This record gives sequence, C-alpha cells and structure tokens, in this order.
Amino acid sequence: MGADADLGGLLHLGVDKELDIRETGAMRWSVRIARVAGIEVRLHITFLLFLAWIGLSYYYLGGPQAAWQGVLFMLALFGCVLLHEFGHAFAALAFGIRTPDITLLPIGGVARLQRIPEKPWQELVVAVAGPLVNVGIAAILIFALGQRMSVEHLERLNAPGTALLAKLATVNLMLVLFNMIPAFPMDGGRVLRAVLAMALPYGRATQIAATVGQGLAFVLGFIGLFTNPMLIFIAFFVFLGAQQEAAAAQIRDISSNLPVAEAMVTHLVTLPPHASLDDAVEALLRTAQHEFPVLDADGRLLGVLTRDDLIAALKQQGPGVPVTQVMRQDLPVVYAYAPFAEAFRRMQECGCPAVPVVDGSGRFVGLITPENVGELMLVHSLRPAGARPAWRKPSVLQV
Repeated sequence: MGADADLGGLLHLGVDKELDIRETGAMRWSVRIARVAGIEVRLHITFLLFLAWIGLSYYYLGGPQAAWQGVLFMLALFGCVLLHEFGHAFAALAFGIRTPDITLLPIGGVARLQRIPEKPWQELVVAVAGPLVNVGIAAILIFALGQRMSVEHLERLNAPGTALLAKLATVNLMLVLFNMIPAFPMDGGRVLRAVLAMALPYGRATQIAATVGQGLAFVLGFIGLFTNPMLIFIAFFVFLGAQQEAAAAQIRDISSNLPVAEAMVTHLVTLPPHASLDDAVEALLRTAQHEFPVLDADGRLLGVLTRDDLIAALKQQGPGVPVTQVMRQDLPVVYAYAPFAEAFRRMQECGCPAVPVVDGSGRFVGLITPENVGELMLVHSLRPAGARPAWRKPSVLQV
C-alpha cells in the first residue's frame, strides 16, 4: 500500500498544467492559503485527503514517526511543485501575462495563465521555466548541501529511513524528465508545440503536438496495464489534455479576424424589468435558452437571468420575485464589431455562462455562450477557406 501510494504521488506530480484563465472544478473546490506577488495560492480539499493517505501508508510501515516523515516529504515535494508553478508564472509575467492563481491538487499544480503567449519563443520560455526551477532545486540539494542522487531513492520512496533531502533531489530530477515528455498538458508538449510553431502555423503545430501526446498516452496506458494502474490514469489525463489543447488552438485560429457579430446568438427571448420569476419559468419551458437578458424599454441591458439562478431563487424566494432581484449584473459586455477573441477571453476570465453583446449605441443585440462557441467551431471547420457569413440583422424577442 505504501509503495503504491508514493509511486502514484510521484507520477501524479509529474503532470503539470499551465492553463489559459478558465474556470475549473479545481477552483470551486479549493481554498486560498496564501497570496504571493499578487498570485493566489490555493489548496484543493482533496489534497488533505491525499496527505492523510500518505501518512496512513507510512504509519503501517513504521509507526507514528514514519507517518510524520512521509507527510513532511510530501509537503516538501509539493513545495517544489509550487516553486515550479511560480517559475511558469514569473516567466509569463515578463511577457505581460498575469497568473491570478496557482492551485495545488493531488495530481500536481495548476497555474491559470491569463492567456497563452502569442509568440512561439515566448511560450517556449514559459514552458521551460518550470522544469528549470526543479533543476535548480536539485542542483542546490546535490552540490550545495552534498546530497547524493540515486535510483535507489525512487525504489525506496516509502522507506521511512531514507534521507528526505536525498529523496527530494532525486525526485526533482525525475519530475523534470517526466514533465518534458512531449505530450500535452505537460511542459514537454508545450515545448514541442512552440518549436513547431516557429516553422508552421500555430493550429497545425498544436495538432501535431496533440497527436504526439495522444499517441504517447496510448503507450502509457498500455504499459500501465502490466505495471502500475496509475499510468492508466495519467494516460487518460494526457489524452484529454491533448484534446483540449487542440480545441483551444482551433478557437484561436477561428477567432482571428472574426467579429463578435458572426458568432453571437441573436434569436433570443428577453425579459422586461417588471417580469417575475414565474414569467421567466414560462420562457424557460418554451425555449431552449438557459440565459435570459433583462432589458429596459429602450432595449438596453440591465442584467442576465441564468437558469441556475432562476431555479435557486424559486426554491428560496418563490415565483413572485422580480427578475431584477435575481439577475446577474456582473457579466462583461462586448461590442458587436469587437474581435471575437476579446469576447472569448472575457468569458474565460470570469467563468461566465454568457457574454452580452451591444451595438454602438449600447442596445442589446445578442449573446456569446459556450454552446454557440462549440457550434461556431463546427461550422467553421466545414466552411470553405476564406468564406465569411454576412452580418446578420439582430432578432431579439421579448416576452
């Protein structure tokens, strides 16, 4: 049990992600523990369960003292993972890209970047910055503190008597090697994409890197069938990561030179400010909408009522409550002729269910939603190269 726990922890820690800033489940199940250089450090609640598991596995091997040694080693190792993520964050900051937060999970660290660097060489610098931190930590432990690196330390990760600093030096170098495997979402996949993008279009470079990553995922999964089941989990994670990167690259290609007007939903049912939740329920049941803009008499946006907020308010307050008391007023607004990339970026930054669109006079004309972003990707993948739909006259209905 102890050996499997430690090996699983090591392999999990090798999976590192730098993300463009999108709301994830990791954020919703994490708590802030610190703030460093304007970056929130968050801890996923499952991390505590993971530490308890490590402590218990060591306890069975050597009692209370061994349990404390195991927990201390994992805390030190996750400290190295945190420094790894700060390496990415500070490298990105040098190019004007903020990192709002870093989250520590049992599978490693997640740094949410505001956006992916635009130039391939910048992405290359950001990608290698994290592993270089681990190289530096290992160098300090080996050359400054005189620790000896050995493969035996990996074989004896669950042995309480093994020197903590010596194990830490060895594991840091193993993390570097594992992270540099050319497969998304690990650093090696981003390095491969950055190098390819110096000679190929960004989308094509991402597709090649994603294909390589998915191929390696199959290899890892196959090996895991005969060795460690944790490899199967990592293979699944790598396969999905490659898919997500390919999709993100496709959106980036589509959004270049594309105005919001060509992507927004225009056939919508809206609500007046005097509408009640009962009126909103009627609109919800007779349409396929999940978000309902609330407009004043001049067609200007007051807020957006979402399905989730509607259901929650019905349970707590009843059907007679005005929609103006429940609607969201914190959603970012974009102009119809603004670049679609701007609307998509704002939707990612706030984790919004929709982004309202207005015309030059400030009147509401449409919505950008995750669903129509997916449809946009599908349509543009089938559209002849260079073809662009004409501007569509808004068609906004009101109940």
